[in-house]
Amino acid sequence: MAEKPREPFSRRYGYKQPKEIAVWEDAPERVRRTAVDEARSPIGPDRLLEIVRSVLKSQPDRTDNAWNQVERLMSSCEWFHVYDAIEAFYAEMASGGPLFLAHAGIYEQAINECFEEEGVGWQLASGEIITRGPEAFEEAVHGAVGALETARRLTARDEIHKALGDLSRRPEPDLTGAVHHAMAALECVARDAAGDPKATLGDILKRHPDLIPKPLDTAVDKAWGYASQMGRHIQEGREPERKEVELIVGLAATVATYLSR
Repeated sequence: MAEKPREPFSRRYGYKQPKEIAVWEDAPERVRRTAVDEARSPIGPDRLLEIVRSVLKSQPDRTDNAWNQVERLMSSCEWFHVYDAIEAFYAEMASGGPLFLAHAGIYEQAINECFEEEGVGWQLASGEIITRGPEAFEEAVHGAVGALETARRLTARDEIHKALGDLSRRPEPDLTGAVHHAMAALECVARDAAGDPKATLGDILKRHPDLIPKPLDTAVDKAWGYASQMGRHIQEGREPERKEVELIVGLAATVATYLSR
């Protein structure tokens, strides 16, 4: 398996910080340019054009060369097709054997650095474009996925994946769904940790007051109440904000990780 590309000096030592996320339903010009520039060498202009035309369902233009066509099509297409093309370029590299798999890793890193520098709320993860949150959110959620996988708590892990999927949904993210799945993951782990397989998380916190250190148990209880209100019994006009949901998903992931260990 190819090694993960090494991070540059500025990122290793914290001098290069991600820009605040502000872009979801757009593909800035630099993202469009990076998508094709980083794929040109490992794939080649002719094959790139075939992939782009397949993504866009476009007709061939016999009056211009392949690279010019790729640049023109990628600079003018709908924003979401840019992300379709990025996934397709990665898939092409990943399917070409060990050498091309290494190129796929380098491509993924270049795309993600571009996303961070442009404030894009997406990331390329193993060939799939998924939602990206603030750094603390990313560390909490992806750390939880790894910890739950190691602990063989696969149902809880899958619930975290579903929460991320709901946040990634477009044209509108399913924010209430993300809250529901994140708290379901935490509830699942809490049931195992408490040996109380049918209790709700709220009941577990009452029956097992030492399960989570105080006063953190109060924060988790409040989060459960919020999730019950927003994720289960939502009222008209009380749709949660994305930042609130990222906070709940990150909290649930962190506590689930703690309990799984």
